[in-house]
Amino acid sequence: MPALRPAASARPVDEKITINVGYVDLGQIDLLVQEGFYANRSDLIRTAIRNQIASHAEAVKQVVSRRTLVLGIHHLTVAELEAAKKRGESLDVRVLGLLTIAPDVTPELAVQTVNSLVVLGAPLTVKADAFQVAEGDLKGLLTEITRRIRA
Repeated sequence: MPALRPAASARPVDEKITINVGYVDLGQIDLLVQEGFYANRSDLIRTAIRNQIASHAEAVKQVVSRRTLVLGIHHLTVAELEAAKKRGESLDVRVLGLLTIAPDVTPELAVQTVNSLVVLGAPLTVKADAFQVAEGDLKGLLTEITRRIRA
């Protein structure tokens, strides 16, 4: 499968999450930021998350292997699906990270070739020539693919 080559200045879109933090914890976070340990609250939180993930790296590695997950970015293209269809194969798409789906992938083609779809992280549709979110109804596409796979 050809690698997706982002534009020189482009980078993957970060996923935003919301967390609830107690007042005391938030005060300590702000203190560390004020004292220059971190650039801002987000910097501290990202660092803490990375440290936790690193402390469980071996467990993550074993689960990724056991579940046969693609770790990182997987770009699902019409060419990949057409090749699977030609071989008479059904794909089990399992991604830990980011699944990108080419905007020209139709629910019909995906249903013919995708046996199961698991994304731990974030799914996106992207333009083929630049790492930018493409127009289109990704939620609708994934809903339709999932509905048809389960039918």
